Amino acid sequence: MARPKAPDLPELAVMAEAEIRKTRNQAIQRKLAAQAIANKPSFTVESFEPLANWGADPVVLIVPKDSPYKTVKDLVEYAKANPGKVTINGAGLLVGHHIATLQLEKAAGTKLTYIPEKGGTDAFQAVYSHKVIVGFNNLADAFRNTDNLNVLAIADLQRHPFLPDVPTFKELGYDIDDASVNFRGFCFVKGVPQEIVDKAADMSLRMFNDPIVAAKMKESGSPLHILNREDTKKMFQNQKAKLEVLLKTLVDKK
Repeated sequence: MARPKAPDLPELAVMAEAEIRKTRNQAIQRKLAAQAIANKPSFTVESFEPLANWGADPVVLIVPKDSPYKTVKDLVEYAKANPGKVTINGAGLLVGHHIATLQLEKAAGTKLTYIPEKGGTDAFQAVYSHKVIVGFNNLADAFRNTDNLNVLAIADLQRHPFLPDVPTFKELGYDIDDASVNFRGFCFVKGVPQEIVDKAADMSLRMFNDPIVAAKMKESGSPLHILNREDTKKMFQNQKAKLEVLLKTLVDKK
């Protein structure tokens, strides 16, 4: 029997796009730095060997299409008049959604009730079904669901081309930066042989720079932000430093 032909790079790119959807909860997305700082688990950022980063997915504030809250101002005014009664959810504890909630509480000077869900899908469903008043979720997922929800604001330093009409929180007068952005990429646990690390890092870059991947990612609303291994390592450390300061002011006072 003839040996099956190995897939070429374009075929790998198509396969990779499908695989990416299965790896939404990988290490970088899970905000390793935030969890390692606040929860004191058995791992740290240094427990992992970054290979490459492929995306940066900002957090957005979403409400059901028929919500009475049409702006962030509407929501904040209600929250101030009813402390703790505004339920807001996200995909878990100390993920980008939770960090953005903590920032919004501080910036707006109000109290919100955060509900951590088991994942992004559960969080979306809770918003759709009015189990919560509002939610923070990923821009990529919101982009694919604008028929069912309104996006009030984006937690980033600038508007995003996928949702150009959605203002940043800073535009609206709330001091919320890009600390909650979900970086997405690949990494190994420390200890993998260097030759394998180098090969995987190189293939990751080739894969995500392939035009087929870029087209598929744009089509699915997944923002690309490609970094090589060295830049990904720097990003890890920069995020860790930023979150150490941020969480000191947000979590320690909760």
